[in-house]
Amino acid sequence: MAIDCHRFRKLSPVAGLCLAAAACCSFSGCSKGEKEPTAEVSVQASVAQKSDISRVITAEAVVFPIQQSAITPKINAPVKRFLVNRGQKVQKGQLLAVLENRDLSAAAVDNQGAFDQAQATYETSVKSTLPGDFEKAQLDFDTAGQELDAQEKLYASREDLFKQGALPRKDLDQAKVSLTQARSAYNLAKQHLDALNAGGKQQAMRSASGQLQSAKGKLMGAQASLSYSEIRSPIEGYITDRPLYPGEMASTSTPLLTVMDTSKIIAKAHIPQSDAMLLRKGDKAAIEVTGGEDKIAGTVTLVSPALDPSSTTVEIWVQAANPKQQLRPGTTVKLSMNAQTVPGALVIPAAALLNANGDTAQVMVIDAQSVAQSRDVKTGIQNDQNVQIVEGLKPGDQVVTQGAYGLPDKTKVKVEKPGAGEAAGDAGKADKGND
Repeated sequence: MAIDCHRFRKLSPVAGLCLAAAACCSFSGCSKGEKEPTAEVSVQASVAQKSDISRVITAEAVVFPIQQSAITPKINAPVKRFLVNRGQKVQKGQLLAVLENRDLSAAAVDNQGAFDQAQATYETSVKSTLPGDFEKAQLDFDTAGQELDAQEKLYASREDLFKQGALPRKDLDQAKVSLTQARSAYNLAKQHLDALNAGGKQQAMRSASGQLQSAKGKLMGAQASLSYSEIRSPIEGYITDRPLYPGEMASTSTPLLTVMDTSKIIAKAHIPQSDAMLLRKGDKAAIEVTGGEDKIAGTVTLVSPALDPSSTTVEIWVQAANPKQQLRPGTTVKLSMNAQTVPGALVIPAAALLNANGDTAQVMVIDAQSVAQSRDVKTGIQNDQNVQIVEGLKPGDQVVTQGAYGLPDKTKVKVEKPGAGEAAGDAGKADKGND
């Protein structure tokens, strides 16, 4: 009676081998003198090869915008009108809202008039008054000097005549009084001219300039207050919050609008210190959203130099472009960061490891006679798919990746292509149905 031994092996690699051998021996009349056929166990295998491998650190993170601005007005005033709605994209400097500002406009006009008046006074002082005062003082000084010279000559002439007895004493005394008055006028004119030359002119110009600057400052303050009634966006982004309606009072203590720039995002996470020591700014990373299909490439931009005192973890930032807006602020995501890369490492699939303990493990190596033998290996970097082999294997060695669990040492194996077992299982089910 013919027995399909392969149908017994579908149970498991080891159990199928034993049952198949027993059944074949029973139904075919095995005897002590006959040699039992060697059964093969179907497995899947992979070849150890050189490849780059990276240590991957994973962590849960929360998404934040690259920039955010909660715009709080600088004045308390009712909202006159809004020019944007929630969800609308805005540009930097764009007008978003206008507050009631008629009183501020009036104050700005008043201060503009005061400034214009002060400027006119300054120009008059600089161009007309001060030069006129200086010229008048110089003219007064010259006139007083000439008058003094004339009086001195008159007094000298009358003194000679008095000595000759040709002039009465009264006329000499009158000339002396006139000379004293002329000398006094000369001294006053000289002091006034000297005062202007020594700084009086500069003080007068400084006074006129100070009045002009004061008027200018008041005008700038009024214009600034008026500008505060126009709310503009400090960044480019999207309007994410607008809690008030037109007519409601805007307060300096409550944000009027919130703008977020989500063209790029930052995923912030806290990881153990041991993992953080392996990360460097610029390391490659990937961001995965729960339920998302694709991973988004990112870069580590910050590894905090200090521990969080409450959790003794290290905060790290991963920045990524967000052109499709699929990463929303506040979302929880999974980070995968390449912390350490070894180029040209000897790599095998992680599924090939058996009895892993720290950096030691075992693998089943298939030799040239298709016999699987157990071998001790020392491992290095390991990620979800592959593991680095530091000792125990060489490039080209073939290791069992599926079917090695419970497989006896030095068992004859048959390497199947991935998916062959499933196909055989489906065919078996079809045969059973037909029976």
